[in-house]
Amino acid sequence: MNSPLCLLVAAATALLASALPGQETRNRGASNELLIDEKLRASVARAHDWLAQSQAPEGHWAQLVGYKLNNGYELQDDQPLPHVGVTALALMSYLAGGHLPDRGKYGKVLERGIDFVLSCAQDDGQIAEHGTRMYSHAFATLFLAEVYGMIDREDVKQTLQSSVNLIVSSQNAEGGWRYRPFARESDMSITVCQVLALRAARNVGIFVPVTTIKNAQSYVYRSAVRSNDRTYNSWGAAYGDFGGSFRYQNREPTRATFPLTAAGITTLYAAGEYDNSIIRDALDYLDRELVRFSNDNIGHYFFFYGHYYAVQAYYVTGDPKWTGYFKKTKALLLETQERDGRWRCHTGPGDAFGTAVASLVLQIPLQYLPIFQR
Repeated sequence: MNSPLCLLVAAATALLASALPGQETRNRGASNELLIDEKLRASVARAHDWLAQSQAPEGHWAQLVGYKLNNGYELQDDQPLPHVGVTALALMSYLAGGHLPDRGKYGKVLERGIDFVLSCAQDDGQIAEHGTRMYSHAFATLFLAEVYGMIDREDVKQTLQSSVNLIVSSQNAEGGWRYRPFARESDMSITVCQVLALRAARNVGIFVPVTTIKNAQSYVYRSAVRSNDRTYNSWGAAYGDFGGSFRYQNREPTRATFPLTAAGITTLYAAGEYDNSIIRDALDYLDRELVRFSNDNIGHYFFFYGHYYAVQAYYVTGDPKWTGYFKKTKALLLETQERDGRWRCHTGPGDAFGTAVASLVLQIPLQYLPIFQR
């Protein structure tokens, strides 16, 4: 396990590397170096400036709290509210650029954000505010795990441990998680969030039972759609080849999509599986669906959610799939960014969500965040 001191040194080294172009090539693969250009850096800088300007003095970003309903987004309140999940993603975007709490241009942004996330911790360990669900809890846990070791704060460690304990204890008999703690059913979109949070926590020395990860891994494997699956082949006449995809739930039939498949691959990576026939078939499915999915969902939270996991799924594979995916996605993100730095999210939590996720995707090649490293 990495100690907090080691993580602090690593973070400082990463920040130094961002200022020394000669060191960047040694810290990243050659293919990554070619993908990082001035257009990307300028795009991320505009995004970070916009996020900083839209952060509330209390440290949060106000967005619409809701949940998926069919292809829409069902609101719990028609007014933007402090959103702990979006706040965690926005803060992770700064960490992904090598920015540290209480240092540099965005140090205060991170400090205020940390205080807000900690203020949302409940007595039972859940990190929630205004009705947010296990998505937000997992994103908040992931953020705290990534920032732990960069700062000397006992409250961060204690909150992180409590939030991890909740995830572990609320895993159900299927091996996954659902919208609320201790639910009997599971789904892929919730499970991937929890496993990434647990992986990040383990990376910084927080105890996570091996059985928890193994049970989640088993759940994901059972969610794989094989090419000879008759249920999905019958859909294929209208919707295409589902072979290699991952389904939403282990019930027949439930949807199998680009975002869920990217989530399935990423969950397996986080569980320590990196190369087998199921993962290779899933990557082929992503290749087939990439252009259609991206073009059909621009501005929808599906788009941002899908690419948040797709960029991780492709990145671990390395060249040539990674380079091809990132060039296409980078070009689309640069094209759709607003002049003020934001990305519009017309269906979903809002523009802070879209901007946080889009800027995270663009910064994956920088390799500053441990959870996104190969």
